[in-house]
Amino acid sequence: MHWINAIAHLRASGEAAVLVTVIETRGHAPQSPGAKMVVTTERTWGTVGGGNLEATAVQHAREQLQAADAATRTMRFDLNEHATTEHGTQCCGGVVTVLFEALRPSPSIAVFGLGHVGVELAALLARHDVRLHLVDSRASHAVWPSTIAPDPTADIVIHHAPVPEVTLGELPVGTHVVILTHDHSEDAALCDMALRCRHLGSVGLIGSSAKWRRFEKRLQDEGHSPEAVAGIRSPLGDRSIAGKDPAVVAVSIAAELLRITESERAPVGATR
Repeated sequence: MHWINAIAHLRASGEAAVLVTVIETRGHAPQSPGAKMVVTTERTWGTVGGGNLEATAVQHAREQLQAADAATRTMRFDLNEHATTEHGTQCCGGVVTVLFEALRPSPSIAVFGLGHVGVELAALLARHDVRLHLVDSRASHAVWPSTIAPDPTADIVIHHAPVPEVTLGELPVGTHVVILTHDHSEDAALCDMALRCRHLGSVGLIGSSAKWRRFEKRLQDEGHSPEAVAGIRSPLGDRSIAGKDPAVVAVSIAAELLRITESERAPVGATR
């Protein structure tokens, strides 16, 4: 796989990586400036020159991943028989400088229900660097509202799911879930399944406080502990943003979601 395709693949899967680039050479060197390699915790794509240079670069990149270190940095390699090495001697005679850039996974958000609020929320989130899953049990609604956000920044995945709670198990690790379907029975089933899943991020439910009181009892009757049920945020959204218009409610929810996702962007070694 070409390193460009590898980056696209890793972005889609939510796996962190380090992009290693030869930025300067002097004298004889195995690769020219611009040569690139993508490194994850288990795989690599591309090459920056093989031998000790590449093995050391891979080791350094993986240490960077393990340390969740997002700093961009450079490393110089002297390619002569006198240089200290760990992975064999390279005596090309040149000097190579390599750049290490962390590629952090984009946050993943799933919006269940593409009614009035869901469409407005999708349009707002589409303008951000997120992996956006849009789910609806109605085929007529499981479409991207391209007239609202024709050129999205987000990676968007549409799911038509007659039984939407099944989709929860297919979402990437750490996905933040927003539940605002057209049917309170669907909402309840999604809340129940979300509590049974162990790989999700935050879970939020739209609705009134009265609706949430009914859901609390129902979820506890299904065997969920009060502490687990309390982990669902409801009513969902930034309460300082008042109003019932779908566009206003969407802004309120988006503000809360972006606050959550921005706070967790730092770890580079985590998967999403």
